[in-house]
Amino acid sequence: MLNTISDTEKVKEIVRNTKLQHIAIIMDGNRRWAKSKLLPSVAGHKKGVEALRATLKACSKFNIKYLTVYAFSTENWNRPKEEVDFLMSLLAKTIISEVPEFKENDIRLRFIGDRNELNKDLTDVIEFGERETQNCKTLNFQIAFNYGSRMEITNAIKKIGQKIKNGLLDVNDITENTVSDNLYTNFLPDPDLLIRTGGEQRISNYLLWQCAYTEIYVTKTFWPDFDEKSLAKAIFEFNIRNRRFGK
Repeated sequence: MLNTISDTEKVKEIVRNTKLQHIAIIMDGNRRWAKSKLLPSVAGHKKGVEALRATLKACSKFNIKYLTVYAFSTENWNRPKEEVDFLMSLLAKTIISEVPEFKENDIRLRFIGDRNELNKDLTDVIEFGERETQNCKTLNFQIAFNYGSRMEITNAIKKIGQKIKNGLLDVNDITENTVSDNLYTNFLPDPDLLIRTGGEQRISNYLLWQCAYTEIYVTKTFWPDFDEKSLAKAIFEFNIRNRRFGK
């Protein structure tokens, strides 16, 4: 159906009809994209940054308020050391180079995940990016880095347990909101739409609590090839679904 209308009409329709606030993305397929082109894995990761840049622009164009992307999981430490080191370096370089454009386009950058295992140079750059964009409001952009949802939930349980131990919380007063308030994402609404690129059909330890009623959209497109048109298709699919929330 999308192919029957012009790009201009398509954009107008998506902006007019979507009720999306928050899109979460599992950016999968960088290495497979590189392999299919007989290139090293790092080439796929570099191209993936370009895809992310295009997606941010598209989110602004479609009036999406929140975008959260899965950049590095707690399991990704098991990859070859040279690839892990490259990803750390790529993140730092990307933040430094993109912050001026984020500010110009009113994009607020924040990170979710465990920073304790990251080196100081990288955490300094992360804090720089968050600090420089803290007054931006049009698009809230979260990068899940060294993130794992089970770890996040475990840490939330520990926080709640400590509050009970300190007499600040009664066990009978624990609600779903109590859990949500102790997650990394306590400043975000739950995702409306989860997009996974690369064709794999699993959540991969990503936003398990937050995605309880999130619509899931899987595309075979590798992340480096994901663009505005790809995002438009995902949003269009979201628009025609009937979200009942168990009703």
